[in-house]
Amino acid sequence: MYSNPHDSASRGEVTIAPEVIEYINQRNSDFRICTSCGGPILSSTRIKPPKSSDILMKAGNHTIYISIHQARFLHRISNEMIPFFDTDEDQMCY
Repeated sequence: MYSNPHDSASRGEVTIAPEVIEYINQRNSDFRICTSCGGPILSSTRIKPPKSSDILMKAGNHTIYISIHQARFLHRISNEMIPFFDTDEDQMCY
């Protein structure tokens, strides 16, 4: 699947949950959806810089860069993509 990286992914095919837009606004940063071992993850571009092949999508005053590897499967950007760290020792991996 070829896609022009400067094309917008906001053709009505991908929706963004309001909680995600709020999360992005609170952090005042652009974000990127990339691949992790657990599936797609929403990460700040300060941590995971965008790639030239990413598809751009506006989220308020910010941009979400979507990995071309995730774009074909993505229909909704939800808060389940926001990483969190569980501090419960019973659930931690060693």
